[in-house]
Amino acid sequence: MGKTDVECCDVTCVHNDAVLQVLKKMPPDELLKELADFYKVFGDATRVKILCVLLEAEMCVCDLAEVLGMTQSAISHQLRVLKQMKLVKNRREGKTVFYSLSDSHIQLIISQGIEHITE
Repeated sequence: MGKTDVECCDVTCVHNDAVLQVLKKMPPDELLKELADFYKVFGDATRVKILCVLLEAEMCVCDLAEVLGMTQSAISHQLRVLKQMKLVKNRREGKTVFYSLSDSHIQLIISQGIEHITE
């Protein structure tokens, strides 16, 4: 058996106490779907790059496009997704719109993800 093979029980035996305890604490399906959708946003390398840039500094679309070597249109499209999922926020200063991470939770998610991968 390889290192990544999953081992199964040799007999079928449901541990009802454990099952009932977990079922009582399981979040509703709708909340779990929202959580899955939240993590899907992190499945795109461009969106993750944008979040990493915004982890360092608040930036406008022009600056993000320059840092990432992409078009403003491509950046705007991804920012729209990130904003819909409440991962980034924006503020207007004159004719310029600056983007930043929504809150410290996003910073924590990114840094913990990087820490997990580099362990």
